Amino acid sequence: MKLPVALTIAGSDSGGGAGIQADLKTFAAMGVHGTSAITAVTAQNTITVTEIHEIPVRVIRAQIDAVVEDMGVQAAKTGMLASAKIIEAVAAAIRHHGIDNLVVDPVMVAKGGTRLLHNDAIAALYKYLLPLAAVVTPNIPETEVLLGRKLISLDDRRQAARDLVALGPRAAVVKGGHAEGDAIDIYWDGAQLVELPGRRVDTKNTHGSGCAFSAAIAAGMAKGRSPLEAVRAAKVFITHAIEESLEIGRGHGPVNPMHGMAR
Repeated sequence: MKLPVALTIAGSDSGGGAGIQADLKTFAAMGVHGTSAITAVTAQNTITVTEIHEIPVRVIRAQIDAVVEDMGVQAAKTGMLASAKIIEAVAAAIRHHGIDNLVVDPVMVAKGGTRLLHNDAIAALYKYLLPLAAVVTPNIPETEVLLGRKLISLDDRRQAARDLVALGPRAAVVKGGHAEGDAIDIYWDGAQLVELPGRRVDTKNTHGSGCAFSAAIAAGMAKGRSPLEAVRAAKVFITHAIEESLEIGRGHGPVNPMHGMAR
């Protein structure tokens, strides 16, 4: 049996709800072989992050090289890249291996409020990583940081998607989960602006939703879908994952990427 290979380059969540754990569950659920390059180890649960240990850059690069040189990678995604030096090293590896199907999830803050991105990393994100992205998937607060302005209305999000693509990615999805009303995501690829409506699920258990969404996009692209097709499928996937989220822990429980698997 041969499966497409997808790579997550992200941090480890000891609580299993986000980061590489959520990504690998998503890859499995979407029918691709998941591989990983761990960028940081976090001590984390549904309430807070208590410790963060960044992996040495040479070890991050070695993980990426080991996977790509043996298995090949049809798509990759990035998650927690805490520092400028990590971002620069990951971008160099992506360029070296010619990974075109790259989804960039600009993870900045954990669900409990802990910052996961150093201040110096924002400039590196602009310079090194965004120009390599096939799709970038920020939520509204992350988009506000990237563009340096508040997003209030749906029109603001439409313009923000255009402005994100102007920074280098081939496509952008501005996620609407933090807005009032329906969770409308805005997709722009330089040619078409598409609104992706979604029903809002009344739950606090959304830990890992951004990770699973971006991983689902990468999985779709690894299977040969266009970016827009992959985003549409990922929207359906994450909606179900939130609808069947898990009541685990005392804080924000995780979404359920394995919602389609037999119980």
